[in-house]
Amino acid sequence: MMHRRQFLTTTAAASMAFQGLPLLGQKSTKKYRTALIGAGWWGMNLLREAMASGRVTVCALCDADENVLTNDFEDVKSDSGDEPKLYRDYREMLEKEKPEICIIASPDHWHALQTIACVKAGAHVLVEKPTGHTINESRAMVHAAKESGVVVQVGLHRRIGPHHVAAMDFLRSGKVGKVGMVRAFAHSKGGPEKPTPNSTAPKSMDWEMWCGPAPMRPFCTKIHPGGWRNFLDYANGTMGDWGVHWLDQILWWSGEKGPKKVFCTGGRPIFGAPILNEQEQTTDAPDHQLAVFEFEQFTATWEHRRFADNNNEKHKIGTYFYGEKGVLHIGWKDGWTFYPVNSKDATVHGDSQLQEPDGHNIALLWENFVQAIETGAKPVADIESAHRSSCLPMLGMISWKTGRSLDWDADKEAIIGDPEAAKLMSRAYRGPWEYPTV
Repeated sequence: MMHRRQFLTTTAAASMAFQGLPLLGQKSTKKYRTALIGAGWWGMNLLREAMASGRVTVCALCDADENVLTNDFEDVKSDSGDEPKLYRDYREMLEKEKPEICIIASPDHWHALQTIACVKAGAHVLVEKPTGHTINESRAMVHAAKESGVVVQVGLHRRIGPHHVAAMDFLRSGKVGKVGMVRAFAHSKGGPEKPTPNSTAPKSMDWEMWCGPAPMRPFCTKIHPGGWRNFLDYANGTMGDWGVHWLDQILWWSGEKGPKKVFCTGGRPIFGAPILNEQEQTTDAPDHQLAVFEFEQFTATWEHRRFADNNNEKHKIGTYFYGEKGVLHIGWKDGWTFYPVNSKDATVHGDSQLQEPDGHNIALLWENFVQAIETGAKPVADIESAHRSSCLPMLGMISWKTGRSLDWDADKEAIIGDPEAAKLMSRAYRGPWEYPTV
């Protein structure tokens, strides 16, 4: 296992050279007043990397759960010596603390309102992927960031992961040949889902605030903590969670703004029909989906299956690029591998270079974010490119909900000739919250 600091030493120079940004030793040592909104497990992963960089003073933590805040306060104090103020409401936090950087790791249904509020307050933002829960939320985030002139980095850390960068260089070198099809996928274990009893929210939990602009379901431990990604009121299932990472690889490679046609199908034949009543509930996201994205020069697909695993294939997650000269797989812990058409030719492989213990590249993404703030360069996962990538699973979900294919104008960001589907680019907010507009 490679230690985090060893990882940074061996990979930072190469990745920063790829970005065309200054090396670490040339940067300032300014510390930024930094706040975390959404202080759960992943939010604290992000904040720990920020603290480890030596570039932040943690001024505030914000979360709907007081117990989370209390525990995280002790961790921050122990790790950095900082004693952040604790808040339930991000609006109060912004007004009183005036952070220079905000890290947003709340559930997807909060990303838009919180990002827009932070950039309007003048804070630079690192927000987790996907950008929004609906397309027009995400578009409003892009508009607000541009108007505010701050840096917004999105948590698509595979754009800076060393083995992803190396694989992309290989792909663009022509050694794969012309690519006609791309297949992105993520498969896992699973089985029939039993409903979980509803319960009273813990006394430490402000469930009203947690739900915010989204529908207010009964509290259930299946939703919080951690399970909300498979409740469509709060996220977009596996395609919105894992899919955005791998579909982003396709736009990163191709430079396309988006597809011209989208079709998605799927369901819950294994998990069973969704349940929601006064006593109990299940998730309602599909247990499998297949989406087809038709681009000008190639076709891309997304597939996930939350049952049966994928032991019949060499890889369980990632993206296959099918070219004239062979197939390139870009994966996660298995790195990248090129399989030539001629079976007599040797495969070409690059090992993964991941930061432990979380197995991602958050430290490099954070370094790139701070350098973008200080140099004015575009961050590797800037809000506009991340918005376009986030639109792909959201378009897939609209197709799945309507049961038909969509014609998409990527330049105008409009669904063509289908007013019913176009309405699903937004959704009604629960009062008193107001849907953001451009």
